[in-house]
Amino acid sequence: MTRHLHGILALLLVTLVWGTTFPAMKDLTGHFSAVWIILVRFALAAVLLSPFLWRARLADVRAGAILGVLLFFCFVFQVEGLALTSSNRNAFICGLNVLVVPLLGVLAGRLPERRIVLALLMSIAGLAALCWDGGAWGTGDSLALMSALCFGVYIKVMEVQTRRATRLLSVTAAQIGTVALCALVWLLGRELPGDAAARAAYLADVVGNLGHAGWNFAYLGVVATAAIISLQTWGQSRTSANEAAVVYAFEPAAAAFFGYFWLGEALSARGWLGGLLLISGMIVSQWNSESRPSAALAPE
Repeated sequence: MTRHLHGILALLLVTLVWGTTFPAMKDLTGHFSAVWIILVRFALAAVLLSPFLWRARLADVRAGAILGVLLFFCFVFQVEGLALTSSNRNAFICGLNVLVVPLLGVLAGRLPERRIVLALLMSIAGLAALCWDGGAWGTGDSLALMSALCFGVYIKVMEVQTRRATRLLSVTAAQIGTVALCALVWLLGRELPGDAAARAAYLADVVGNLGHAGWNFAYLGVVATAAIISLQTWGQSRTSANEAAVVYAFEPAAAAFFGYFWLGEALSARGWLGGLLLISGMIVSQWNSESRPSAALAPE
């Protein structure tokens, strides 16, 4: 099995686990704001990965900080959107990031390969069939679209930064720590009440809710963030940004599957057709793949 295929399989696992985060975070939005969800999730992951910042190179920390700022806004828009729309619809709109990555390449003067174009078309058709649930466009949809735009830029920047990095896990640890720090600054500056009594009541309510959502946050922080973003960083160092975008297009299918068991959101026949189109798009994206040089980084 080649290093390139290892990367594809790693990103597929990443995408499956990400599918569980839509219903998990949707469940939390009834009790927590988007910034609190991001802060607790990424703070847990940052603590677990903090040893990899020991003696980390400044260039790796800088790369992680850049990625962390981008990822923070990806999640702010995504979770805020989840609170205002269904998880399936949110997943569909966020899945439009598959269009952003090749668009960035076109703006830079590079056309994507034909197999990637075909795979993207199939993926978009699958996303539409799987997740569109009707209704007028709303604020939650606009926030999800902003998340898709940010995530598309994030994928492209990660492709560049991970290939330049010296230690992948140092970049990952810095990235996750930056997301947590951004969430803390946002919380202190925009959400925490200024009045002492109101602030105490606010924090008491949050702490009380944390006790009921402990396992949910533990899963999001330890598995879906610390472990999975580390695997994503490793996998993307062995694939192109366009291929990663196509694999990530499978995320709404996974979200619909887990949403059914977690939130009771039913999957129609059209939804199953969409899932088949998404999987087909992933397969097409790997046909006649050109050979790529080995990544400069070894797995850690």
